[in-house]
Amino acid sequence: MDTHSLQAFLAVTEHGSFSAAAEALFLTQPAISKRIALLEEQLGARLFDRIGRQVHLTEAGRALLPRARGILRDMDDTVRAISNLSGDVSGTLRIGTSHHIGLHRLPPVLRRFSRQYPQVQLDIHFIDSEEAWEGVLHGDLELGVVTLPPEPDPRVKSAVIWDDPLVFMAAPEHPLAQEKQVTLAMLTGYSAILPSPVTFTRRIVENLFDEHRLTLNISMSTNYLETIYMMVSIGLGWSVLPATMLDGAVQALPVTTALPQRQLGYVMHPARSLSNAGRHFLDVLQTTAGM
Repeated sequence: MDTHSLQAFLAVTEHGSFSAAAEALFLTQPAISKRIALLEEQLGARLFDRIGRQVHLTEAGRALLPRARGILRDMDDTVRAISNLSGDVSGTLRIGTSHHIGLHRLPPVLRRFSRQYPQVQLDIHFIDSEEAWEGVLHGDLELGVVTLPPEPDPRVKSAVIWDDPLVFMAAPEHPLAQEKQVTLAMLTGYSAILPSPVTFTRRIVENLFDEHRLTLNISMSTNYLETIYMMVSIGLGWSVLPATMLDGAVQALPVTTALPQRQLGYVMHPARSLSNAGRHFLDVLQTTAGM
């Protein structure tokens, strides 16, 4: 059982097809099929059911999945631990971060890091914070710079880098913007445009309204905060967005109930050894954020 076959297995599992896995690994589809066939022969069990163009894990495949991730994570850990002995800051650093953090928070960090450590190749995945969190948990990413979940999860190690206050906001011409005070109950009378249900930010907002036994009137959802900002700015509804996005096109609503604090930071796997590049990236992240 070799690591290339396990990588092919994980890629097929993640992408749901041999062709998509081949594209992700920069291989041909026959090469992927050969690696899966070799793995199935070694294990004496079929790992995927082929149904049309989609593939689904068999019971044997589901049993192999966490073990395959663990084997590859341990191999990566071993390589990093040995390479760290040299003290070189080089290689590839795989990071996951959200589009919003990548646009508004990370540029000075990335600029400083790339100038200090030009031998490091940054492999940055711009994905939802929740996907980055999962990528770290499963060992696909070394670090995530993300919106932290409302409740800490012991499966990952996390640290706060930025406080990121959330604000109720709407366009200046929105009826709620004309009020001197706005209650949560008043908000439910108007359309809300919020991040998608799977996001940590959406969970923060829903928890607040659930505590007051109120039902949100959600007209649209999207993962991209900049898209939400645009729709709010043209008067399609109110939203909850980071205070850093306030400007003349949108304004804060005088809501009488405070929103819980949203925090941004990094996550890493507690059982994973950081590479020299990863450790120095965290140093730059914490130093630059504190400037």
